[in-house]
Amino acid sequence: MEAALGGILAVNSGGSIVFMNGHTEQMFGYERSEIVGGSLTILIPERFHEKYAAAFRAYFEAPSVRLLDMNMDLVALRKSGEEFPVEIGLSFVQGEEGTIALGFITDVTERMHTRDELSRVNAELVRSNKELENFAQLASHDLQEPLRVITSYLALLNRRYRKELNPEAGEFLDVVTGGASRMKHQIENLLNFSRIGTTASAFQHVQAGSILRRAVDNLEVTIKEQSAEITWDPLPEIFADSSLLVQVFQNLIANGIKFQKDGIPKVHISATGQNSEWVFAVRDNGIGIEARHCERIFQMFEHLHSSSEYQGYGMGLAISQKIVARHKGRIWLESKLGEGSTFFFTIPQ
Repeated sequence: MEAALGGILAVNSGGSIVFMNGHTEQMFGYERSEIVGGSLTILIPERFHEKYAAAFRAYFEAPSVRLLDMNMDLVALRKSGEEFPVEIGLSFVQGEEGTIALGFITDVTERMHTRDELSRVNAELVRSNKELENFAQLASHDLQEPLRVITSYLALLNRRYRKELNPEAGEFLDVVTGGASRMKHQIENLLNFSRIGTTASAFQHVQAGSILRRAVDNLEVTIKEQSAEITWDPLPEIFADSSLLVQVFQNLIANGIKFQKDGIPKVHISATGQNSEWVFAVRDNGIGIEARHCERIFQMFEHLHSSSEYQGYGMGLAISQKIVARHKGRIWLESKLGEGSTFFFTIPQ
């Protein structure tokens, strides 16, 4: 007991302290000679004496090995008068003078501080995330109205006055129209991203193959334009929100088609059961990505290539990551430059 790293205190049925180890001395600030033989109440704040006395009597009526109720908010008292939170485990031995209760005492001051700080930080994160989601939705809605006016009048200018403009002015109009179109898509992506965390989920048992077919149907025009080959193995039944998960398949397949240099884009989808989850793999034969960029591409508005090389808005993978996280899964990438990429994501079984 003397070598133990925690405090150990022995008390007889009369409430007198009969033993304490060195760690208990350090914890409470007393030397053994000061309190051994005295009442246990010296280590308990006065306002808790009655509650502790009742618990003490009950224990000696039916001694057992157990941890004192965590909901009791146990508090001890140092020699200096400082109070501190503790956890107490109880055991007992039978001595010549009857039952001796052994209290194994842990000072949980730091743990309580850490718990309180974590609770505060978590509450702040929840509030901050809610504010960010609300801001994204409000900003997106507020931006949409003036953008509708801009795009409407640009279309009107193009229809009515295109023939009257010189070639340079026509190019300027095309540039502005293209910029407005890109902004419209960015706002839509931002809205989609913010809605993932706020809309109610519609989780149900569904065949992953049916979700994948919807994604392929949505990409029908792109697949035909690029003569892409999309293949897949038999896929399992999963518990998922199909309206969200279709976006993940669609984004990953679209990336596999888009990021090509030469040749026919080929994308293959498969799934394997590992431990308690399904691991989906979306493999392409595209340009690949350097390993140092594999985490970076999941950030919002992140581009590894110029818009002149590959058009995009840098939101597809960020949206996919958020959807997979909502399914309590994870998503990652394995790739080699020039040798294609494989995106993996998991769905709990």
